[in-house]
Amino acid sequence: MKTALRRILCGFARLEVPADNLADHADLYAAGLSSLASVHLMLRIEDEFGIEIPDRLLTRRLFSSIDSMAAVITELQQAKAPA
Repeated sequence: MKTALRRILCGFARLEVPADNLADHADLYAAGLSSLASVHLMLRIEDEFGIEIPDRLLTRRLFSSIDSMAAVITELQQAKAPA
């Protein structure tokens, strides 16, 4: 999942630092992530992982790191999976 997130970041985030060089916990906003880029990320993440990110989760914190995005994606995929 984190490899896919890095690929998405490389394609859509236009960071000042290559996504491959960032630690999973690195602050993406400090690396140059803009609010517009976070919208593009959200749309691409929803398509890539087959999820819908609810409005309540659309915060700066969600897109703050690869770790935070992976945690939310995992949570949403688990909630979507049949019991």
